[in-house]
Amino acid sequence: MNPNILQTPIDYLKGVGPNRADLLRSELGIHTYQDFINLFPNRYIDKTRYYKINELQRNNADVQIVGKIVHIKTVSQQKGKRLVARFTDGTGEMELVWFRGQKWIKDHLKLNTPYVIFGKCNWIGGVFSMPHPEMELMQEHEQSLRTAMQAVYPSTEKLSNKGITNRVVIKLMQQLFIETKGQFIETLSRPVLSELKLIPKNEALFNVHFPKSQEMLAKAQYRLKFEELFYIQLQLITKNLIRKNKIKGFTFDQVGDLFNGFYKDHLPFNLTNAQKRVIKEIRNDLGSNAQMNRLLQGDVGSGKTIVALMSMLLAIDNGFQACIMAPTEILAIQHFNGISELVKPLDINVKLLTGSTKTSERKIIHEELESGELHILIGTHAVLEDKVRFKNLGLAIIDEQHRFGVAQRAKLWHKNEIPPHILVMTATPIPRTLAMSLYGDLDISVIDELPPGRKPIKTVHRYDTNRLKVFKFIRDEIKKGRQIYIVYPLIQESEKMDYKDLMDGYESIAREFPMPDYQISIVHGKMKPADKDYEMNRFLKGETQIMVATTVIEVGVNVPNASVMIIESAERFGLSQLHQLRGRVGRGAEQSFCILMTSHKLTNDSKTRLETMVRTNDGFEIAEVDLKLRGPGDIMGTQQSGVLNLKIADIVRDNEILKTARFYAMRILKEDPSLQEEQNKILRYVYAQLIKYKNIWNYIS
Repeated sequence: MNPNILQTPIDYLKGVGPNRADLLRSELGIHTYQDFINLFPNRYIDKTRYYKINELQRNNADVQIVGKIVHIKTVSQQKGKRLVARFTDGTGEMELVWFRGQKWIKDHLKLNTPYVIFGKCNWIGGVFSMPHPEMELMQEHEQSLRTAMQAVYPSTEKLSNKGITNRVVIKLMQQLFIETKGQFIETLSRPVLSELKLIPKNEALFNVHFPKSQEMLAKAQYRLKFEELFYIQLQLITKNLIRKNKIKGFTFDQVGDLFNGFYKDHLPFNLTNAQKRVIKEIRNDLGSNAQMNRLLQGDVGSGKTIVALMSMLLAIDNGFQACIMAPTEILAIQHFNGISELVKPLDINVKLLTGSTKTSERKIIHEELESGELHILIGTHAVLEDKVRFKNLGLAIIDEQHRFGVAQRAKLWHKNEIPPHILVMTATPIPRTLAMSLYGDLDISVIDELPPGRKPIKTVHRYDTNRLKVFKFIRDEIKKGRQIYIVYPLIQESEKMDYKDLMDGYESIAREFPMPDYQISIVHGKMKPADKDYEMNRFLKGETQIMVATTVIEVGVNVPNASVMIIESAERFGLSQLHQLRGRVGRGAEQSFCILMTSHKLTNDSKTRLETMVRTNDGFEIAEVDLKLRGPGDIMGTQQSGVLNLKIADIVRDNEILKTARFYAMRILKEDPSLQEEQNKILRYVYAQLIKYKNIWNYIS
């Protein structure tokens, strides 16, 4: 087959035409034959199998059953009536239910006659029931023509309304196979195919759209998922290798007085083994002549700041400047205060640059940066402005990286002729599978132990009905001299309701904890920044014992004396948010607590989230559960959305395939970095085509 036939615009496929082509483009992003062949079904209707009622599972899959109706009745309900038929197959009984068209259905149903029914089963009140089943008399069913397994394709309301139904998509797909004669070029090399026993590309594409059996469908899906993940990994690893070989970095070969002096004489505590390991990994990167691109992950309070500071001292020892960029002013100020305190004994010039920095101060910063007098600049997006020019920026550290877009990071790169070394830090643990895909081109370091003396936070789940006990607990903790956070959810759409919740909550707390015995701070999004800061500072100084707030306190507030975090309506928060909020306490030596308050009405997902929080403090385990619940798109937030616009693979469910794909991509590139060997020619060709037609689906960093 001519490989370019797949680049034919979809308009030319028989049965499509200009109107349908416009819809397929706007609704599903299908521009060419290639895009259409990669529109993979999201489920299949399996009509190869007849289930017995006693085999049914509570998994809401479509099933087909042979049996008889033995009884029909009409049941009154709040709105109108429903028709219920009792259906049996000798192994058990279930109900068939109709909410519409009941009179016609009732007249046409035959009792005690074999039917084949098809549809989704729900488990309600201890019985399986199938609403509005497809029904066919057994004798007609035996004479009709059926395909074994039928694909169900992704669709939208607009497509259905305009007549592009699933049946139409199947017809068009058949037409595509006729026009291309089902001849697709092989895209994987012989050794990979034989080692992994993968089926050929032709067979895989045919069976994923028109499966001959469950077994062939599984083989086809595995083959196509592997291929998709393999080429993404090939791209990421190639990028990493090119960067290490082509992009020369500054070589920091001096481990000088600042680094050694700080380590020996001024380190406020002993480093954990994890911190030592990570510093060693960073030192190795900075000492090679390649540019460092490393992601540093560590839970809240694991001591990333010290690692960042020691990396910056290495840069200064070698005659370079360093900078830290944080997403918010609060965080930038916290970094500035923390680092200024730590480097007091050293002869180092540190400055802070944010949106609120006065013009006169900015002028001094700009001058000192260009003359090289300023060693460390800490700031927000303000660091990216064109006016900010360094004499020689050697190391750029980006905190909470997922809040910065790719373009913003590129700006940092171009502050120098030679790009600086980059260290990206995040306190939001990224599951390993996601890290391999999103940051497969970065080297990854993990700080996976907390500093000694930190007690794990005790987390409990309480219902609103236990509120009085919780109030007693708060009183006891305040008696011991501790401070308390009480956090209410804030969801933009229902701001009025949230504001009311917060104010109601504040009033009931004020009644329970009256002045002058107790002082309460309140912080929410509607306050002026100056008022917010005033209240935050009162809490920080210990002038108030309770802080009632919305989630504005999520990032960057450090109050070691606060030992209790109470999260109201905890079921309305996501897992990573709950974990971040919990990280606000547990910063001192005392035992800290996190209390999750909810109503009794909880969805299954909410229950899973709460159980996970109570069970573990491990951010990585929490991130894995979160990924399973929410999927990769939501976790990375809007800045990175569409990061992995995968066509068939799913990095959560296909985690094992991803690992295999990465292993093979690494092995092949190690042995043959430019894919010149005869057996890898096909890989080089396909890779070039994917890049040429922009079909490698991850435009990452």
